[in-house]
Amino acid sequence: MKFPVIIVDLDGTLLKANKEVSERNVKAIQDCAHRGMKFIFATARPPRAVKAFLPEELLELGSFVYYNGAYTNCIHTGKQNHIGITPALTAEVLDYCLACNPNLEISLEVRDVWMSLKPYDAETIMKVKGQPMVRSLMELKQQEASKILFTGNLDRVAFQERFEGKLNILITDQGELTQVSALNASKEHAVSVICDAMGVAMQDVMVFGDDVNDIGLFDQCGWPVAMGNAIEDLKCRAKEITETNENDGVAVILERLCQ
Repeated sequence: MKFPVIIVDLDGTLLKANKEVSERNVKAIQDCAHRGMKFIFATARPPRAVKAFLPEELLELGSFVYYNGAYTNCIHTGKQNHIGITPALTAEVLDYCLACNPNLEISLEVRDVWMSLKPYDAETIMKVKGQPMVRSLMELKQQEASKILFTGNLDRVAFQERFEGKLNILITDQGELTQVSALNASKEHAVSVICDAMGVAMQDVMVFGDDVNDIGLFDQCGWPVAMGNAIEDLKCRAKEITETNENDGVAVILERLCQ
């Protein structure tokens, strides 16, 4: 069984817990690419993080879906696309969240620039390196945000009810992190646009994933593969379940394709 396009999530899928890609995974991807299979790396992370985590050889051969689909860079079609949250909605989210909890850890990603109201220990809270640029509330409200992120004490159910039908809301990392993007920004939408441009049907696509933001892709792609460490919702939707990210689950499947 061959697949013209293969979608690979990063955290919890291709990346190990130490945020590195094993040599085995790199080789398996390269071997498949040499046989004509095209790769799209689809992640919640911004471009700068992807560049920091992936080795150069993978950065050169893949197309990329960042921010859960809000920003794409496709080397296979030569096109980029950004779907941002309008400044009016950005302001509405900020006002609502800060009214509920003035001390909420909230920040914005805007086309690979990270902004927040105050400095905070990002490595501990968000599990990322680096610090957001501190900006005034007025300036943040004027942004066309690629993504809004928050952690801390906030009624997530009330938030979802308040913005249902206006925004795409994902609660990940065992309920600790809320990721907000434009309503039509999703991994599955971004991938479908890229595949349409390449003349590839979604039913002919393989996808690897582990978390909530991969559910849409699992529902639309023809051959979804859940990692051994994936959430149960993905395992129930998967055509097959591979090894965990720590045990090179991506390579286990890709090596079979190259036999």
